[in-house]
Amino acid sequence: MTGTVVFDLDGTLADTSGDLLAAANACFAARGLGELLDPVEDALIAFHGGRAMLRAGYGRMPEDVLLPPGAEDEDYNRLLQHYGENIAVHTRLYPGAVEALARLDAEGFRLAVCTNKPESLAETLLRELGIRDAFAALIGADTLPVRKPDPRPYRAAVEAVSGDLGQSFLLGDTETDRRTAAAAGVKVALVAFGPEGNAISRLKPDALLHHFDELPELARNWLR
Repeated sequence: MTGTVVFDLDGTLADTSGDLLAAANACFAARGLGELLDPVEDALIAFHGGRAMLRAGYGRMPEDVLLPPGAEDEDYNRLLQHYGENIAVHTRLYPGAVEALARLDAEGFRLAVCTNKPESLAETLLRELGIRDAFAALIGADTLPVRKPDPRPYRAAVEAVSGDLGQSFLLGDTETDRRTAAAAGVKVALVAFGPEGNAISRLKPDALLHHFDELPELARNWLR
């Protein structure tokens, strides 16, 4: 049976931090607060989601500034709108990603994406990056009533490509991915080329991926 490789998106396939932080900063600027997040220093915050970025920025506001009730929900909607309209300005695929996907496909592996990005935004981004057709299935944050680290989105991704759970693994970049794999009972490889670098080894994944060149061999070792 052909094995299945399930990919996270943000921070795994592509560095999306620049566009995510720009969307958050647009919310702060709309309130006259300027850009509260740094595109380099705060890159890691971006991969924890829109609300995490907003709360990080709020924590840097002057003490005499008070937000109106419902500000976070309002800003979150504004963030999503801005991000959707500027989704691939700064975003870039990590080196070797395209080649690794092509190699995995040529060797017959089933490929899917399981992300906590809203499905419509994930669809748009993958198409903008030119790799949507590499994946037979995409499960987003709102595809099911639950999201990672609940194992059901992962299982749905494997099922959607007619794969076998026991012959699959997850490639990700955060503790959420680590917990998702544990809940689903599958192996996880975490990338060491994201914002945390080799420090991601603190999560004790089954493997660290230092470059996408290493992925096809890892898939062969784990799934064949």
